[in-house]
This record gives sequence, structure tokens and C-alpha cells, in this order.
Amino acid sequence: MTLEDLGYTGDLENFRKEQELGSFGVGRVISEHKVGYGVKTDKGDFEAEIVGKLRFSAEKRSDLPAVGDWVAISEHDDHKALIHAIFPRRTIIERGAVGKFGEKQIIATNIDYAFIVQAVDRDFRINRMERYLTICNASNVKPIIILNKIDLINGSQLKDILDSVQKRIKHAPLVAISNETRVGYEKLLKFIVKGSTYCLLGSSGVGKSTLLNNISGKELMKTNSISLRTNRGRHVTSHRELIVLENGGILIDNPGMREVGITDANTGLEITFDTIVKLSQNCKFNDCTHIHENSCAILEAIEKEELDRDSYENYLKMEKEKTHFESTLAEKRKKDKDFGKMIKIHKKSKKWNKY
Repeated sequence: MTLEDLGYTGDLENFRKEQELGSFGVGRVISEHKVGYGVKTDKGDFEAEIVGKLRFSAEKRSDLPAVGDWVAISEHDDHKALIHAIFPRRTIIERGAVGKFGEKQIIATNIDYAFIVQAVDRDFRINRMERYLTICNASNVKPIIILNKIDLINGSQLKDILDSVQKRIKHAPLVAISNETRVGYEKLLKFIVKGSTYCLLGSSGVGKSTLLNNISGKELMKTNSISLRTNRGRHVTSHRELIVLENGGILIDNPGMREVGITDANTGLEITFDTIVKLSQNCKFNDCTHIHENSCAILEAIEKEELDRDSYENYLKMEKEKTHFESTLAEKRKKDKDFGKMIKIHKKSKKWNKY
């Protein structure tokens, strides 16, 4: 396997030379664990740790390696390595960290396409689908929607679901599949090309791990049943992992995510809800809130059933979350800045107290 098979490009090699990293090896982070990382190279897989300099210079979690990153490494012992530097990230898929307002969590980096997987039988929510789309659009990652478990519903039900999705989401490819019968796989596999990196996004129990196993032809991921008590999928994948498929595609599996927090994703919302954004330009008042004003183009479109009300309400909810995230982030940055000033003053006073 070559580095090019893992997605290595000329731009990355130029960075390596410019930063005088030629004495180090190059690898891609394929897994992240509590005490280290898995790194794949053209020489095989390594268990890696970051050097102290990289660890102590990191101001936030995103300054540390993530699955999908390209890194400069030095080898030692038997398939052990140290990570010395992280190459620039072309794309970053991230969400609001669960339970930590104002903080982000990286899902994966250097992604070309995202498979947004939903099951049609239990956990189907177009609102959640729009959330994943917003995250992808904000990251400049191309989304592909996969509706799984179509063997559990009849043709009429599937048509209704497909129509409802296409009514609200117009710019993303849509593929209906069954992991059991492999219906739809031929169409899906056409999207996977050598050297491109894909990630799987979706809640637990929608069939991501089974899909990966079927695509790869190997039992790479454990699968589990739906919980009878909660009617929800059980978490099986516990960490992100990068896998090279036989056809040359590179795929990253992710833990199931029930909470998908929106961050400061202005561009993402504008792309996902482009119809709403365009309509807002026709409102009578520049400061229209699109909630109660007369001559509001959005409210008029909803009244005429030219705009889906559920999609609009979902947009409002995510816009509110984004605004809250931005204000919380600004407050957090101010506190960090004030704390930094306090430390500097303290150090300065200790220095003068010596004399």
C-alpha cells in the first residue's frame, strides 16, 4: 500500500518539504484511543503517541490529532511511533461537543464525502438529516443520503418517504438500500472512488457498521441488535476508525450520534436552507425576524404551502442554537483571555518580588 492509496497528495508533500519534515515518516491517523493513536503508513500500522512539545503547545482539543489527519512520525521499537506534527487539514467535520457549550468536537478530518445514514423503519427524522447536511455544508464536504432498511417497509411507504425527503432536500444524492438484500448497493458503490475519503454519519442502530462490513466484504465492525426495551440502536462502534476498502475508497466509521449540536455554521445553514435564505431577501423590512411581521416573504410562502413549515421551524431551531453557540464561544474566549492576563500579571509580580 502506498501513501497515495491513503489519499496523500502533492500539496501535502509540498508542506512536508516547506516545513523541513523530510527526516520524518508520513502516516494517516486511522484510530483514536484514550492513550494514543493508530497510524497507517506505507510500511504498515503503528501505535503512536504525540511528543510532549505537541501536547503542551495545544491550546484546545482540536490542536491534537484526529482520525483522518496526516502526521509526521518517527518510528521506534516494534511498530511504535511518535507524532511530531499535524499536516494542514483540508476539511474538518465537527459538531458542538455534547454537554459542553461553546466547545467543538471533531468527527473526522480530510473528508471528501459523507454518507448520511438513516433507517426508514424507526429513527427516520428529516430534521436530523438536515442537521447532518448543515454540518457537511459548513465543512465543504459533499453529502450523500442513504436510506437503509427498506426491506422492512412496503413500496408505497418507501415512495412516501422518498417524496418527503426530496421535497425538503433538493441538492444531495439520495440512495435507498437494504443491508439484508443488498438492494441499492450497485448505485451506492458508484459513489465510492479510489483515493477519496468518506465518513459514515448517523445514529446508533441505523446499520452503519453492517453497511461497512458489506461494502468491504469483511467483518470489520461488530454489529448488534435493536434494543427491545428502548426501540433504539445500541452503541457498537466506540471510536472512529479509518478503513481502506478493496476498491480503493477510504472510509471512516463513527460512533452513533443522537445529539448533533450546531456550531458557528453560517455557510452550512445558508446552503442547507438556501430557499429560506433567498426568500428572506424579499421581505419588506431589513430586520424582519420572519416570525410575526406583515409582508414577510417566508411567512407568506408557508401560508401558500410553497415552503415546508417543518423545515422552516427546524431552520429557526438551528439558527437559535448557532447564535447561542457563538455567544457562548465569545464569552468563553473572553474568560480565557482574562485568565491569560491574570497569569501574566502574576508571573510579572513574582519576578519583581525577587528584587
